[in-house]
Amino acid sequence: MFKGLSDIASLMQQAQKLPAKMEELNRQLQSQHVSGSAGGGMVTVEMNGTGEVTAVRIEQQLFDQSDRELIEDLLPAAINEANSKAKQLQAESMQGLTGGINLPGMEAALSKFTGGGGGAS
Repeated sequence: MFKGLSDIASLMQQAQKLPAKMEELNRQLQSQHVSGSAGGGMVTVEMNGTGEVTAVRIEQQLFDQSDRELIEDLLPAAINEANSKAKQLQAESMQGLTGGINLPGMEAALSKFTGGGGGAS
């Protein structure tokens, strides 16, 4: 019976450290970058690991061609690719934080720290 109580106490101590670990994870994700591109690299979007867009690059050729519809098609594709990579980065970071254990509610907790990015879908 006492072993069970010490296990619970240990778990509670670890849970108290979780917010600080989540903040550190968020800082790490903000410093990491991913990119997505579309149209053979004609449109490139960069995001940090929390899913915030940090840069968008559109080749001059698209502007020169005045191809608004193509830009409108390529931009979401590049954003979605970068977002997918950011979510993968978040999922990998969460695995490191939880020691590979999938804890219910961890994705929701991460999304509070990353501004809604969440974990992998």
